[in-house]
Amino acid sequence: MIYIKLFERVGSFAEDKDIARAIRTEEILPYLEEKQVTLDFENIEGATQSFIHALISDLIRKKGIEVLDKIFFKNCNETVKGIIGIVVEYMQDKEE
Repeated sequence: MIYIKLFERVGSFAEDKDIARAIRTEEILPYLEEKQVTLDFENIEGATQSFIHALISDLIRKKGIEVLDKIFFKNCNETVKGIIGIVVEYMQDKEE
């Protein structure tokens, strides 16, 4: 399993799309075929929808919604959970 602590890269508020994109392309995508990935949101108080979108939407678009069976979101507060839910729902609507 790949374990990615986001706080070390984004601080308490995750908003930088370029960082999200780099994490997706360099740390998630190369391992997704063979391993599960845990994204640890510990100490992150909030995130923008664009950050979460840059982090996971391309994965869903390319690999289908089933890719979320291999990605785990850990230590998310209610705010972050809500934003992840919005992005996932949006991507599911686009697949239909």
